[in-house]
Amino acid sequence: MMETAKKLKGFLFENRGVRQTVLKNTFWLGVTQIAGRVLRGFVIIYAARILGAESWGAFSYALGIAAFLTIFSDIGITGIITREAASKVELRGQYLATGFVIKSIILVVEIIIFILVAPFLSANLEVRSLFPIVAFIVALDGLRDLTSGLARATERFELETNSVVITNAAIVILGFILLTVHPTSQALASSYIVGSFLGLIAIIYPFRDYFTGIGKNFSRALIKPIIMGAWPYGLMALMGAVMINTDLVMIGIFRSVKEVGFYSAAQRPIQLLYILAGLVATPLFPVMTRLASRKDEFGEIMRKGLMIVTMIAIPATIGCFFMAKEITTFLFGAEYATASMGFRILSLTFLTTFMSSMFGNAIYALREERNLVTYAVLGAGGNLLFNILFIPTYGIEGSAWSTVTTQIISSTYIWTKMWRYVGWSFFGQLKRVALASGVLFFFI
Repeated sequence: MMETAKKLKGFLFENRGVRQTVLKNTFWLGVTQIAGRVLRGFVIIYAARILGAESWGAFSYALGIAAFLTIFSDIGITGIITREAASKVELRGQYLATGFVIKSIILVVEIIIFILVAPFLSANLEVRSLFPIVAFIVALDGLRDLTSGLARATERFELETNSVVITNAAIVILGFILLTVHPTSQALASSYIVGSFLGLIAIIYPFRDYFTGIGKNFSRALIKPIIMGAWPYGLMALMGAVMINTDLVMIGIFRSVKEVGFYSAAQRPIQLLYILAGLVATPLFPVMTRLASRKDEFGEIMRKGLMIVTMIAIPATIGCFFMAKEITTFLFGAEYATASMGFRILSLTFLTTFMSSMFGNAIYALREERNLVTYAVLGAGGNLLFNILFIPTYGIEGSAWSTVTTQIISSTYIWTKMWRYVGWSFFGQLKRVALASGVLFFFI
């Protein structure tokens, strides 16, 4: 028994080889994403029910605006820290220290700008009261994500798991307590800020030696390489942030805060399932970085990763599309039945989102970041354009179709850039996926 426990401990907390390390990190990333999102999901569902669509919409709208205005706080710095710290072990301390200083300065400037500008973005008093709180939530999460990049670079995903679980456990516990005593959106926001702070401390502590040496390790010479290497990756993150947060903001502008609440309810389960793509793509990223110069091995990793995400995406689409109303009302209550059509349409994005997570990491591992510029412009620009065209007339369904259309366009572009690594052989492997999906469709 003790021998088995020792082997299990070694498997989960030590890096002993490529295969074992990928499996270990996949396990911890799964715990991170699933446990974190599921924990937070409990308080989100409770909050949506107890606050009602109006107040829940106000909270979602404020958080969406805060995230939208602070998406430039990272500009890809976390991605570049992960990549360079994985390949240049001797410079890890310098990369973290320099990245931390750059990101901290950007965050301070953006928080000041946000607090000054935000009151002009909404006439809703409840939304405006939330702005200062959610600005600091985004700032704390940004610093936590930066340190998580170091955990990924050292392939110690268990440390990120610990931070995320602490963050979300605190949000859930405080959220239930505060919402029960004082059922307002401000109470929910307060639980978020405390949870984010505790999670930041949890991820910084294991790397405290790096942080105590920030002054010594900060390198002016690395500022330019970090920014120049980071911005293409930042554009990809920008596209994701724009596609998620602009929808909420523009629905609030063109329609109403209550419809923001409905759309947020439609988005939440979809975003929860999006994490399954990361469970495959993220642990493979350090491996892909090491294999970037070996085309055949790199292509094999790509095909295996795409096969796995496809096996998840297609059944997820079928299940969510045909059971949209049942899922939505079960989670959020009958008041949110209006959100079911948006949920059904958004379920069509699983395949494009899952594949894009693999393609985006592959392009970054190959250091072909220039391709991400066009990808980001197509994604962010297309989403803005289609939202303007669709939301005023069709509301949340129009926003959902805007997301689907944009993802098809941008994913087609990025697929063409990675075709040489994937090839036609990939499609021959999809027969079993099609068969299993057909069986699922039959039972539904």
